[in-house]
Amino acid sequence: MFDLSLLPEGGLKWLHGTGDHRDVVLSTRIRLARNIEGIAFPSRSREGERLRVLQLMKDAQPHVAGLKGAVLLRMDQLEPNDRQLLHERHLVSKELAGLEASGVRGASAVLVGESSGVMINEEDHLRLQAVHAGLAPREAIDQLLALDREIGSRVPYAYHDEFGFLTSCPTNTGTGLRVSMLIHLPGLVLTKEIGKVLSGLQAMGLTYRGWYGEGSEVVGNFFQFSNQMTLGRSEEALVDELQRVVRHVIEREHEARRVLWRDAGYIIEDKLWRAYGTLRFARSLTFDEAMNYLSGVRLAVGLQLITGLSVSTLNKLLIFCQGAHLSYAEGRVLKDHEANIARARYVREALGAESPEFTGHSDGPQSRDT
Repeated sequence: MFDLSLLPEGGLKWLHGTGDHRDVVLSTRIRLARNIEGIAFPSRSREGERLRVLQLMKDAQPHVAGLKGAVLLRMDQLEPNDRQLLHERHLVSKELAGLEASGVRGASAVLVGESSGVMINEEDHLRLQAVHAGLAPREAIDQLLALDREIGSRVPYAYHDEFGFLTSCPTNTGTGLRVSMLIHLPGLVLTKEIGKVLSGLQAMGLTYRGWYGEGSEVVGNFFQFSNQMTLGRSEEALVDELQRVVRHVIEREHEARRVLWRDAGYIIEDKLWRAYGTLRFARSLTFDEAMNYLSGVRLAVGLQLITGLSVSTLNKLLIFCQGAHLSYAEGRVLKDHEANIARARYVREALGAESPEFTGHSDGPQSRDT
C-alpha cells in the first residue's frame, strides 16, 4: 500500500464542507479533455506512445505552477486496492483505475494536487481536472483554464480550426469540457419530484449519473449533474448554464424539504432519528446501508434537527466508509463481511467523537434553507 500522506491534502480538499450551498452541493468538478498532436488516442496507441505522453507531462510539471507539489502515481505500478482507493476518493476514473474488464492500461498515471490534477492516458491523453467544495464553478473554471494554458504552452495539443480540441469521444470534441456537480437531493426523492427534475435536465441537453460518475448507480440520494455536449459552446457558457440549472434544483430541493416538514414532520423526524440511531449503534453495515442512513443524517442536519454535527465529518464518512479505505486502515484487504463490521465501527467512532445537539419537532427547525 502506498503512503496516503504523500498526497497534498490527501486529494480531499473538496471534503472540507465549505463553499456555497454546501448543505446540498458536495462538490464542483470541471474537467478538460486534451490530446497530444501526432500521437494516437490511448485506446489505439502502443505502450511506447503512451510512455511518450507520460514523459511529456513529467517534463512539463516542474514548469507548471498549477501542478506545484503535485504527486505522480503510476496506475500500472499500484496494487488493485490502492487504485480502488484513488477511485473512491474521486481522484481517478473507473477506467484509469483499471477496474473494468480491460484492466489497467500501461503507462497510465495521475498527478494529484491540492484541488487540481491530471489523469494521464485515460480515454484521452490528458484529463485536466479541478475539484472544489460546494457550488463553486467560477473558482474551478478559472483554476482549470490557467492550468490548461500552462500545460498547453509546453505540450502540443491536438486542435482543429473548425472542430476545436480533438478528443477520443466525439461528444467531448470542441472545448473538451465537462462540468459535474455532486448534489444531495433527499427532499426531491422523498416527495417523488425527482423524476420531473431529471426529465427536465435531460430535455435541456444535460445528464445525471450516480455516486461514482459515468456508469454508476445513484446511492444515498446523491446525483452527479453534468453537461453532455461541448461542441459549439464556450467554456463560460457551459459553466453558466449548468450553474443556473443547479441553482434552480437547489431551490426545488429546499422547497421539497419545507413541504416534507409541513405535511409529514413527525414521520420525517422519526425516519431521520432512526437513521442516526442505526449509524450510531449498528455493528454491521453494508456500503449501501451506510450511504442511505448518512443521507438521512445529512437531511436532519439540513433541517436543523441535529446541530453541532459538521458537514465536513459527514462528507468524510462518505469516503472513508468505502471498502478500499477500510482495507487501507486495517492494513489488509477485507472480505465483505469484515468490511461491514469495520464500516459500522468506523461510523460509530466518528459520530461518537462529535457533540451533536438535538431538537424536537415541536420547536421545528430554525431554518431549512441553509
